[in-house]
Amino acid sequence: MAEEFEDKVIFIRRTAKTYQGGRRFRFGAMVAIGDRNGRVGIGLGKAKEVPIAVQKGQYVARRNLIEVPIEEPGTIPHEVTGMHGTSRVMLKPAGAGTGVIAGSVPRAIVELAGFRNLLTKELGSRNQTNVAYAVIDGLKQLKTFEESKQERLVAR
Repeated sequence: MAEEFEDKVIFIRRTAKTYQGGRRFRFGAMVAIGDRNGRVGIGLGKAKEVPIAVQKGQYVARRNLIEVPIEEPGTIPHEVTGMHGTSRVMLKPAGAGTGVIAGSVPRAIVELAGFRNLLTKELGSRNQTNVAYAVIDGLKQLKTFEESKQERLVAR
């Protein structure tokens, strides 16, 4: 069964180390993959050349896939805040026709997950790597409407 995933390069970072003969560059690529139907993953690949770093990022992202619940009209079931390092990302459900209102990093991830109406806010550090991992942390915390309903009944 061939699974069709879309991928998107979130950012490419170049680093340099100085040697006797000059600088040597290495690249890091953050890649998000998703099927736009509730599965999404991110991965960071590093290599001496950009295409190889992107391939490694895709490989890591495929191994880190998570499932997320999508409620009608293409939004999340409840508000949630994901954290990683000093970055926090707040994800809020939105009504039909709102669209995805988000920064570039959260937008790439939530659109590949399949959300069409969602509000996000980046809080704390805006470091792209930490923001990406914070979005994934928030998506991992999501529960379906039925699961949260059961928890409320048990809490009584």
